[in-house]
Amino acid sequence: MFSLIGTLLVGLVVGLLARALKPGDDKLGWIMTALLGIAGSFLATYVGVAMGWYEQGEAAGWIASVIGAIVLLAIYGLIRSRAR
Repeated sequence: MFSLIGTLLVGLVVGLLARALKPGDDKLGWIMTALLGIAGSFLATYVGVAMGWYEQGEAAGWIASVIGAIVLLAIYGLIRSRAR
């Protein structure tokens, strides 16, 4: 139970950092920001394992997680701008 709460809190912090570092107006709520951070961590871990930076089962660090979240936020912005 505490692991899930910890994951959500870390995801929220990573998502908030990504939204603060990426310029632009991204209208996401608290839940979507947390999910963005969690997805960014998963993306950073997957890319890190594929590139040989991390071992299998090793989690990505804070910086890599924020970069992964920024990449996802940029992709979200591109998709949102084309939908208009």
